[in-house]
Amino acid sequence: MPITPVDKVWMNGEFVDWENATVHILTHALHYGTGVFEGIRCYETQHGPAVFRLPDHLVRMERSGKIFLTEIPYSVDELIAATHALIKVNDLRSCYVRPIAYRGFGEIGLYPANNPVDVAIAVWSWGAYLGDDALKNGIRMTVSSWRRHDPNIIPPQAKVTGAYVNSSMAKYEAVKNGYDEAVMLNPAGFLSEATGENLFIVENGEIFTPPLHSGPLPGITRDTVIKLANDLGMPMTERVLTRADLYTAEEMFCVGTAAEVTPVREVDGRMLGEPGPVTLAIQQKFFSIVKGEDEKYYDWLDFVD
Repeated sequence: MPITPVDKVWMNGEFVDWENATVHILTHALHYGTGVFEGIRCYETQHGPAVFRLPDHLVRMERSGKIFLTEIPYSVDELIAATHALIKVNDLRSCYVRPIAYRGFGEIGLYPANNPVDVAIAVWSWGAYLGDDALKNGIRMTVSSWRRHDPNIIPPQAKVTGAYVNSSMAKYEAVKNGYDEAVMLNPAGFLSEATGENLFIVENGEIFTPPLHSGPLPGITRDTVIKLANDLGMPMTERVLTRADLYTAEEMFCVGTAAEVTPVREVDGRMLGEPGPVTLAIQQKFFSIVKGEDEKYYDWLDFVD
């Protein structure tokens, strides 16, 4: 999806003009994927722009950094303040937020520790990741030939830049074959996640999602949906799921910061049809919360003004 440039990007504590927000060609992360990042959304509400679960996202980025011995030189509070200031300076009412901490230019070679850890935050206006029609009518998915990472190869609990070559290849394969998105299985053949979203299925009115030991990213939206299902009195279970579970599901939806809550209408030619009642209930509740229409969940909103 094309990006419309804004005025400023935050880089290492300073506002930089969009066109000057660049890195050296020998930046370590460019060659070896040594960066951790987040995807966050800011929504327009009646009380002004509000970033959804901003501290939780930044804590996860900090945790991703620890896994790869990358100490981020800014605290979570400092990055929250920088995010607020960046949204204000760009005069945005709603936007996507992309913080990233990466090994910068210092030495070339696999050993990363002698390279500085640079930190940047970019914001831009971004609509529905899979399209407005997808939110309403659902998407077509296929099981990818590419497997999700083994936890002893690249820890799937970390949102690390280099790992997304795996997701990129699965997405490319799916789109090339006429689908919108790919389902990824883990090395043991069990359901893990999509290329950038967590997955939920519904059987007999009960919601299921793969547990973290099946290899999905511990998504913030995933956690949100689990809590919402419990609040709505919907049976919700983390369970190891097979490919066959996809094909026999009554409903299916994928969730993530970019995808939000997107229904699935087809998997490998098996039709699920129009979004079902469970999916629609979760979707409606999610959007009412992020748009500031439900005061019960205001603690999930980080108001910019």
